[in-house]
Amino acid sequence: MSVENNKAIVRRFYHELVNHGRLELADDLMSSEYVEYGNPSNSGIDGFKEFVTRLSGAFPDLRVSIEDLIAEGDKVVARVMVCATHRGTFMGSIAPTGTKVSFSGIDIFRIADGKILGRWNQRDLLGLMTQLGVDSLPK
Repeated sequence: MSVENNKAIVRRFYHELVNHGRLELADDLMSSEYVEYGNPSNSGIDGFKEFVTRLSGAFPDLRVSIEDLIAEGDKVVARVMVCATHRGTFMGSIAPTGTKVSFSGIDIFRIADGKILGRWNQRDLLGLMTQLGVDSLPK
């Protein structure tokens, strides 16, 4: 696939799957062997769906905006901005604050045969926790 096709897959990932919660698209966009690097507890398509469900419960208006999208070979790198309002329990114990938050992130996707095989992600969690008034991460 071309790098432009790979970029289109990543755009759909954010716009339709994450922002609009169309979890049924995960099976179309992601390989059955999908791996979430850096967060193995959410690995695989089902783990990713569970993660998005929990995240949208805590931040029902969550929106990810793509700031930069760079592709070469089978990799696509996205620099993103996440904006949301904290309206539900987050990370199992952080009670809703009603706080509007925004934080940045970078994702690296590996794509083959029109499907996302894996994703490495980095988020400004310290910035998020500071905005939520959290002094330490839940255990």
